[in-house]
Amino acid sequence: MFCSTTAAPWRAAASPGLTRFTEREAISTPASFALRPARETDRTAIHRLIRQVGINPTGLDWQRFTVAVDELDQVVGCGQVKNHRAGVRELASLAVAPAWRGRGMAGAIMRELMHKAGPPLWLMCRSSLVSLYAKFGFDEVGPDEDQPGYFRRMRTLAGAFLFVSGDEYLAIMTWPGV
Repeated sequence: MFCSTTAAPWRAAASPGLTRFTEREAISTPASFALRPARETDRTAIHRLIRQVGINPTGLDWQRFTVAVDELDQVVGCGQVKNHRAGVRELASLAVAPAWRGRGMAGAIMRELMHKAGPPLWLMCRSSLVSLYAKFGFDEVGPDEDQPGYFRRMRTLAGAFLFVSGDEYLAIMTWPGV
């Protein structure tokens, strides 16, 4: 179903697998969008969006993505859950086109991915985004706390190369689901 604030806030969608939004979400969202599993034809749009917002473009597999689409079925947001060793799963590649920000889309994508994947989930983000993810139940994991090896290595690499200036750092967070 599409989410809209027009006179008819619910519009049936032709594609199966679309997520229906609550009336409250429909009212708070100024433009229509729907969530659905990505299709192979979305691959280029996903890559373009990831590059546009400037996040890590590695490990993009369209089959793991949930996408937000506008009324013309154009990808305007996306996110995926990556699988790592030992059953560790990472919420990753959360991106919303700049013109679509501030409309609840990132939250809708996160809730959908969290619902589909279940806990626990891990993520990496800039430290300035910790409070956003905390609203969804994610807890920051300190450098000396227990965490999967992949995230410990990424934290070390980020500390050495990515965030050389300023107060920003790579935060590791987990959603235990409790």
